[in-house]
Amino acid sequence: MDWLYTLSGFAVGAIVGLTGVGGGSLMTPLLVLLFGLHPATAVGTDLLYAALTKAGGTVAHGRKGHVEWRLTGLLAAGSLPAAALTIFALSLLPHRSPAMTQLISTGLGFALLLTATAIIFGRKLKEYSANHDSDTSWRHRHTDSLTVIVGAVLGVLVSISSVGAGALGVAALFFLYPKLSSVRIVGSDVAHAVPLTLLAGLGHWWLGSVDWSLLGSLLLGSLPGIWIGSHLSAKVPDRILRHLLATMLVLIGGKLIAA
Repeated sequence: MDWLYTLSGFAVGAIVGLTGVGGGSLMTPLLVLLFGLHPATAVGTDLLYAALTKAGGTVAHGRKGHVEWRLTGLLAAGSLPAAALTIFALSLLPHRSPAMTQLISTGLGFALLLTATAIIFGRKLKEYSANHDSDTSWRHRHTDSLTVIVGAVLGVLVSISSVGAGALGVAALFFLYPKLSSVRIVGSDVAHAVPLTLLAGLGHWWLGSVDWSLLGSLLLGSLPGIWIGSHLSAKVPDRILRHLLATMLVLIGGKLIAA
């Protein structure tokens, strides 16, 4: 079975490299629906997987000056306390109880639907925001507070489902910071995802929801997959890939919610 996990890691890594969409929206439902892992174990393992893979991305973006550290700090000010509180709330439920399983499965389903929406409409949201942005607008005057609130929402979603730190975070930042370049939005979001997924992942480890051998198998396949996918990205139509991916996430999200 380990080689199947490694192969799955490679496939997800390649898609991430091609589209830039976070692995959580692909890896966690794959582990739950295809391999039959308990949702809590899939989420906890994927969170640490995301923290390790995104750390490399943060180093790359940071060296190129693509990270707005103040923006990352505002997101973390909301997400880290929210993640800690969410993990504490999960600890009050009996481990692997039907209530925990239902909460995580439903949360994962909704997060996938939101991610699919963000993939399709994220850049249009940036265009709309840029056309309706002014120094006197309410949104402009409260950008810092809204960024912290976005971080808190992401903290809850990511801790429950391991999904949200990628496409959802980028879409929200597109709306709040329309004048910031896309590469800086992405770089800042990736940098924020590292402490968030690490904290949430360690929290799930504390809850007993991390499979370390599975984590190693996934990383063994995903790291070369990301490298190959990133080199092929210029040769594959991004728009077609992203719409196909969004459609797949809608179908998977709907299945998880209805289950």
